[in-house]
Amino acid sequence: MVEAAGPAQPTGQAGQAGQAGQRRVLAALALAQFICSFAGSNMNVMINDISEDLDTTVQGVQVAITIFLLVMAALMIPGGKLTDRYGRKRCFLTGLVVYAIGALLSAAAPGLGVLILGNSILEGIGTALLIPPVYILTTLLHPDVSSRARAFGVVMALGGIGAAAGPLIGGLITTAISWRAAFVFQALVIAVIVVLSRRIEDPLPPDPTRSFDIVGAVLSAVGLVLVVMGILAADNNIWLMITLLVLGALVLWWFFRSVRAREASGREPLLSLRLLHNRTSNLGLVTQNIQWLLLMGTSFTVAAYLQVVRGYDAIQTGVIFTAATLGLLVTSLSAERLAGRHSQRTLVMTGFAVSVVGVVALVALAGSFSTAWAFVPGLLLIGLGLGVMLTPSVNVVQSSFPEEQQGEISGLSRSVSNLGSSFGTAIAGTILVAGLTKGAYAAAMITLAVFGLGGLAAAAFLPRETGSSTGRTPRTTAPRTSA
Repeated sequence: MVEAAGPAQPTGQAGQAGQAGQRRVLAALALAQFICSFAGSNMNVMINDISEDLDTTVQGVQVAITIFLLVMAALMIPGGKLTDRYGRKRCFLTGLVVYAIGALLSAAAPGLGVLILGNSILEGIGTALLIPPVYILTTLLHPDVSSRARAFGVVMALGGIGAAAGPLIGGLITTAISWRAAFVFQALVIAVIVVLSRRIEDPLPPDPTRSFDIVGAVLSAVGLVLVVMGILAADNNIWLMITLLVLGALVLWWFFRSVRAREASGREPLLSLRLLHNRTSNLGLVTQNIQWLLLMGTSFTVAAYLQVVRGYDAIQTGVIFTAATLGLLVTSLSAERLAGRHSQRTLVMTGFAVSVVGVVALVALAGSFSTAWAFVPGLLLIGLGLGVMLTPSVNVVQSSFPEEQQGEISGLSRSVSNLGSSFGTAIAGTILVAGLTKGAYAAAMITLAVFGLGGLAAAAFLPRETGSSTGRTPRTTAPRTSA
């Protein structure tokens, strides 16, 4: 088993081999987060190319992107639970294989339907299987706050870079070869991850006797799908939107009733409601949701506006997004140093404040100047802000629970984050697609800024001492239920 990183550094040849093995494991986990985040944003710069090649519309591409994010969100909690039953490594590798099949199918897609099957459905399912193990293994293999902050810093940096650099990489590949080659690129990265994953071993053995709440999995997935599809229907039919949102709320209410009934009867539910009794974790989940809403909402809105309204091609759009990538890279890779100097609460609040300023700058400068440089300051600030707070929010949530609950909380955490990505693309994208004008762009970005202020307010209630680098988070500590 790969040894967890601790304060004492191993010495000698065996210690060096152990460190090299641990770096390979971390590289595999971080690359997995990178490619899944990349998949959620790289299609943003292919909007024109895909719509023309597959004879569809901007809204059709938006639906494909949103369904991918939604499938991840809907299946992430069941995916987290399956890691307890079948093991983290097995779920991780299975997810990689399913993802690769979806990527290759997308590359050969003759129409929007096959693209949705490959990219939105199969890649979404694969991601839901492989991402929970990334966070469970990162948490279990790094028991103290300092090493965990460093590890999550690498994972979240690659994830943020995947989302922020997706437009640039996707633009380069699309312009040089074809949008289809971008999906082949994803399959090649998956192959590299599989090779690096050979050294991964589970810190905890799988338990095949663990029950799986099939009814809860179906109800939670259907409820989330209905809610997001309701948001997408807003610009077409207001009554359909209301109907879908109400049905989604009713199904989710049914889901929580089912969970409560299973717990009362002594059976294991899909999601233990005790996880939601942890105030610190709940606040961390809210901040995670809004962070990804900001990132993916901004990515889709700005990319669509640049291509459809300003007439930029894929490579020009991708180059503009380099500002966000650089900002996110700088602050994400400084996660360990920042955690040692500031509380998690301070970092998350600072991140939201900087990001909101960045959104305001995007609206103000884009409205005043026609040059592409007008988008750079805002995107840079958003990248810097997101990089500051992505790692602390994840660390706050994961560190609030003991080992035996890491499968559940990882699934819930990733589901909440991906639901934020879905909301960002659905809400901001729906506002933008309804008009595709400068006014619609401003309205979509202002909406994102309002959500950012909500995230700032939630972060203000995080406990001041959470995540201090001077302390240690024992691997068997019971979850805290109050600040």
